[in-house]
Amino acid sequence: MFSGEELQQTIKLLSEGLLDTTYMVGLSVFLSHFLGIPLGIILVTTEEGHVWENHLINMVLGAIVNATRSIPFIILLVFIMPFTDKVAGTTIGPTAAAVPLTVGAIPFVARMVETAFKEIEWGIIEAALAMGASPGQIVRKVLIREALPSIILGAAITTITLVSFSAMAGVVGGGGLGDLAVRYGYYRYEKPLMFIIVVLLIIIVQLIQMTGDVVSARLNKK
Repeated sequence: MFSGEELQQTIKLLSEGLLDTTYMVGLSVFLSHFLGIPLGIILVTTEEGHVWENHLINMVLGAIVNATRSIPFIILLVFIMPFTDKVAGTTIGPTAAAVPLTVGAIPFVARMVETAFKEIEWGIIEAALAMGASPGQIVRKVLIREALPSIILGAAITTITLVSFSAMAGVVGGGGLGDLAVRYGYYRYEKPLMFIIVVLLIIIVQLIQMTGDVVSARLNKK
């Protein structure tokens, strides 16, 4: 299938692509959760009857989240290129690709967190309020603690989604396995390399989902 020199070149290309994909997905997963989890907390706690009820903030943030989620990623990728250039100093490469990946994932993470918090029985929150817990204590010691297994599962789903999106980023020179698939699989139609990339992506997704399932199960005390 490959000669000796071609095999060495293929291994080098795949190694670089795998490292780039790991870097851009890892960075965007960290940043999207760093910003998306607080956003999800605000969305839940500002709802009617909740600990920080505020209809205006809830309505505005909800509208922004819905608007961002309604834009297909490939369009978002191109649409925010000027912003990407300002933040990363370039629109090409893994660091630049991490910008639209993060922007696209933040509202997704926020809604996942919101859903996880809404699964908590209201009676648990009422009991904490009756014991004199402050809103901040309820968030830290009730909401986050109770919803942590669901948040971990949500993080696994988000990471898998970002692996898929990172392949799309390859279309505009984002680097990584997606970039390899476009350059060597689509333009040159090199079937063996394309097949290896597909297998690699399947293995990555399986490992992420398995890790999420194991960690979530260990944290779930129910």
